[in-house]
Amino acid sequence: MDKLAESAVKRHPGNPVLAAKDVPYPSTCVFNAGVAKYRGRYVTVFRNDYGRQGDPHFDGRNLGLAYSDDGLAWKVEPKPLVLPAGVPDMYDPRLTVMDGRCYMCFASDSDGAIRGGIAVTDDFREFKVLSLSVPDNRNMVLFPDKVGGKYVRLERPFPVYFRGFPERFDIWISDSPDLVYWGNSRLLLDSKNVAFCNSKIGPAAPPVRTPKGWLTTFHTVDFDPARGKNGWEKQWKKRYCAGIMLLDLTDPSRIVGIHPAPLLAPEAPYETEGGFRNDVVFPCGMIIEDSGEVKIYYGAADTVTCLARADVGDLLALCGR
Repeated sequence: MDKLAESAVKRHPGNPVLAAKDVPYPSTCVFNAGVAKYRGRYVTVFRNDYGRQGDPHFDGRNLGLAYSDDGLAWKVEPKPLVLPAGVPDMYDPRLTVMDGRCYMCFASDSDGAIRGGIAVTDDFREFKVLSLSVPDNRNMVLFPDKVGGKYVRLERPFPVYFRGFPERFDIWISDSPDLVYWGNSRLLLDSKNVAFCNSKIGPAAPPVRTPKGWLTTFHTVDFDPARGKNGWEKQWKKRYCAGIMLLDLTDPSRIVGIHPAPLLAPEAPYETEGGFRNDVVFPCGMIIEDSGEVKIYYGAADTVTCLARADVGDLLALCGR
């Protein structure tokens, strides 16, 4: 992490803020958690993988639900979410509140493919699935407002041909009139244009509105064959970092600023040691408080959920604004 980002972003001293020990049902890894403010409380939907600690082959996974009054101390509901029939596997949730409703983007491994989807809920007891993408797509995040009368999302498709490297994936942007039918897809950020990445990139937390543009995190992957065994698997050679950029308010397909170094890189022990996949930082939720403080929730080592904080002015300055 460079000095500018290091001075702007501070890890919460009580990290992790959510871990397997906080879950009242079988749990091993609690990560990739969507977070939002909804109806006066903080709410998170988190991915929960369960099985024997240290064994990379889990028994299963589900989605958990927790609430907080301050965004720091979380109370997990006694049972996992009941998810809609017809989508057998929903994971990696991202939450966006629009017009008093909570929308959840998710990934789904179904029909022999990885697909991205969008569901909506008012109470987290019932979900209606609005759309599922064609294969292969994931890491979808929704903007919290329409832009030019259209809903907008970021996504990360998995192109195979013509890339030259198995995981040379980029961030794309699409829009929709109704959250069901999506199109007008355009390349937003090419992984080749990110200096601290030699592999894939993708969306991270849903964008948030500021007067100067849509503040947007993204994740990056760098691959190093020397890393070898770096977690519970036989080999884990990747490192995940967080980046930050600013998108134009009226044309979010235009990047108006981007920090040239990681916003957050794996450095703390809970990010680099003893996890399912070490050296992983993956932002999944971002909230701007009325005070200007930004809470960035992120998965660490694919094992726990953590929090970093910054001032929105400092993050905009990292993006040159």
